[in-house]
Parts: sequence; structure tokens; C-alpha cells
Amino acid sequence: MYSLRVIAGITTGLIAAVCAYHESGCYAVDMAWKRHVVWQGGRTNTAVGGDFTGDGLPDVVCTTAGVTRLLVAPTWRAIELENNKEHNAIHAEVFDVDDDGDLDYIGAQYQPGNVFWLETPARPLEEKWASRTIDDKIVGVHGLLKGDVDGDGRIDLIANSAQPLGPFPSSAVWLQVPQNPRAGEAWHRHVFADRDAAGLSHYFGFGDVDGDGRPDIALAAKGGNQAESTPDAWFAWWQAPADPKSGGWRKQIIADKLGGATNIQQAEINGDGRTDFFATRGHGRGVVWFEQLPPATDAELPQWKLHEIDAQILEPHSLQVADIDGDGDLDAATCAYGDKLCAWYENDGRGAFTRHVVAENQAAYDLRALDMDRDGDLDLLVAGQMSENVIWFENPRRMVGP
Repeated sequence: MYSLRVIAGITTGLIAAVCAYHESGCYAVDMAWKRHVVWQGGRTNTAVGGDFTGDGLPDVVCTTAGVTRLLVAPTWRAIELENNKEHNAIHAEVFDVDDDGDLDYIGAQYQPGNVFWLETPARPLEEKWASRTIDDKIVGVHGLLKGDVDGDGRIDLIANSAQPLGPFPSSAVWLQVPQNPRAGEAWHRHVFADRDAAGLSHYFGFGDVDGDGRPDIALAAKGGNQAESTPDAWFAWWQAPADPKSGGWRKQIIADKLGGATNIQQAEINGDGRTDFFATRGHGRGVVWFEQLPPATDAELPQWKLHEIDAQILEPHSLQVADIDGDGDLDAATCAYGDKLCAWYENDGRGAFTRHVVAENQAAYDLRALDMDRDGDLDLLVAGQMSENVIWFENPRRMVGP
């Protein structure tokens, strides 16, 4: 029998070994997240989940080399929806575009820019999914996000024109669904970032930042040298005007010269009632959050304080902000393609975070938090870029922490 002193010494040694192995420092490894393979066999930049078949189970739609597949739960039977090299989606969204009660798929090709949607038919496993163009004038589409931008009760689509090319160079837009999208009507394009989003912008955040009741839009740009400190690398938000269709959106810098910036999302992080931002540098290193400081006057715009959460994680090119452990505050998750590491960050409710590793040897370009097994908690759906797979990790609801 080992004495308590010996056991304590062994435990201390094991913890020290783990901390020495991971350069970013000591962290908890939650081995209880179960790995489920949905699909494998090719570089996959984006995967979205939702009940496309109407049976109550979340299915998955992903695109690899221009082939868009429906992966039907629970066996993940693959059904080819479209084979189109001009629809090689780098990012995707899902919502009911045509108001017929089922989910539709929205995808975006990077270059040449092409945003499209696939209509879910009445018999999605048997009938062809009609494909229609949303916008083909924005170039370098590297982000899609849904949200009701103008407050009319209908979902809109936010997208970027990240390349300095085409009629909307280094810009970002929101796209309004037409009255009859099935007829191929043009979506109404509203430019909110008008040539002031240089540096190859990436992914969006959506929500009220300044407390005026209107949702604002956040965006990040990696900059010319990616991980280097360059003037065209930034995190920013665009302040919504009273009329979002007016074009009077105002860019507000959160932080600049942070090379590698890719992901940013609005979140109330520390319980003070003010909107903060959670962000990653997916073309560099680091996971951070920006605290909104109390304004000196009612008319003053928000100011921001940077908090480093994980300074070492390499290329965390995905982000989801959600209550992962079910304790009522917002946590976050990422999957880094540089470190091939999937992790979630536990919030103590006051803005102090603990990193927990979900899985190693798994890369991602895209990550979604949703309840894949319908057990009431949020799981993680990963589109494995260099891992060439689609995986979901089952939330064990047995979190590591105090």
C-alpha cells in the first residue's frame, strides 16, 4: 500500500509532467468528451447542424471540394446535394430562407465570391435541393452570420467582401431576403462597412454593444503579415444607425495592430451588465476577451480593456461563445488548426477563465455549439480542415473545475 505522502508525490509529478509538456501552462484535461465521427475523407472547411429531415434529430451539412453533402443522423448516411466547383463553401449558415417551416442551407465560396442557398425540399432524402444565388458581387467571402439586422422580425444574412477587389473592395454587407426567394429575386444588399474593412476580414459578431437597443456588428481582420503587428490588423465593431438601411454605420476600433485577428463575438462576460467581446487570433496565437469599461459620460463611446486568456494556443481559427457547462454564464470554445487542439474555456462568471482540453490531434476551420444528442446540453461540431473529417464531441456534463 502506498502512503498518502507517496500518492501525493506521484500526483504532483504527473501534474508537473503535463504542465511541462504543454508550453501554454497547466490546464485541465477533460477526457470525458466522447468523439463521434460523422464523415471523413477530405478537407472540410465548414459544417453546420440542424434537423433538415424533420425527424427531430440534428443532421449535418458539409462541403468538401465543391461537393455539398447531407449527413443524415443517426447513421450519418451521406447524400450528395450538389457538386459544383463554384460552390466550394468556406463558411455556411442555416435558417428557413423561404418561410416554409424547414431549414435551408446557405454557403459561401471565398474567391471568386459566391453566396448561395440550397432549398430543402418536402422530401429531402429523395428530391433535388434547388440551388440559387444570393450574391456574386462580393469577393473574398470569409464569414457568414445570420441575425435580424433591421428589426423587422425576419432573419438577414451578414457577409464580407474581404478582398480589395470587385465593386465592394474591403467591405462588408448585410443581405435582406426578398419577398419571394424561390423565384430567384435578388437579395437586397446593404453595405455597412464601406471600404473601411481592409486587412482581410474574417468572422462576425452580432448584438447590441452600446446599449441603444439596436444590434451592432463586429468584425476582425488578420492583417497583411498575419501574426505580425500591422496597422491593417484589428478588432472592431460597427455602430448601427437608427435606420440600418441608411448606410450610416460607424466603425469603432476595439484594438488594432493585433496581427492574426479572425474571430470576435459579443458577450456579457463578467456580470456587470455591459456587453464585452470574446475574440481569437486564428492566424496567430491567442484567445482574449475585451472588457467594456464604464463610460465617463452618457455620450462617451465604450472603451476596452484587453484580457489575455490563452496566449500560446496556435491558430484558433474558430470560436463559439455559449454556456457550455450550464451554470448560467457564457463560456467559449475553439479548435485550433495550428496546435490541432479542441478546447473550451470555463468562465467563473466574473471573467476569469480556465482552459479545458476536449481533444488533441484534431484541427478545425469551423466550430459549432449545438445539442447533437438532444440531451439538453451543448456539444461541439467540428469541421476538420487539415484533419479531413467532420467530428462531434459529446458534452459529458461532468465539467472539470472547482
